[in-house]
Amino acid sequence: MKKMLVADADVERLDTWARYTKDLCRDCHATCCTLPVEVRIGDLIRIGVVDEFERGDPPKNVAKRLLKEGIVERFNQKSGIFTLTRTSNGDCLYLDRKSRLCTIYKNRPDTCRNHPQIGPRPGYCAYRKKTS
Repeated sequence: MKKMLVADADVERLDTWARYTKDLCRDCHATCCTLPVEVRIGDLIRIGVVDEFERGDPPKNVAKRLLKEGIVERFNQKSGIFTLTRTSNGDCLYLDRKSRLCTIYKNRPDTCRNHPQIGPRPGYCAYRKKTS
């Protein structure tokens, strides 16, 4: 089984993660924004990539469109969860490469709003200090 690595944090080894405190975000390299971001239809509506009228459409049809547009990289029909696309360097589609800030912060998905209370290591983050 392949281990998922996030910067220097190994999902299977808690000792590679930092216990979360609010102060960590201040000088972090936005490492959490390299984790796969799972979203639901409500998140996609809030982000503005799905129209409220599409809420009633079959989710697989919405997924097909979003896959084609490069907004999602995967859709799990059984759970109804979409996974946002990541760029070639592993960043979330909505992370600004230079500033390392979220470009949709006010409308960010619930997964992001609730991190690190939810995620692969609740209460911990894959903190990596900014270099520069």
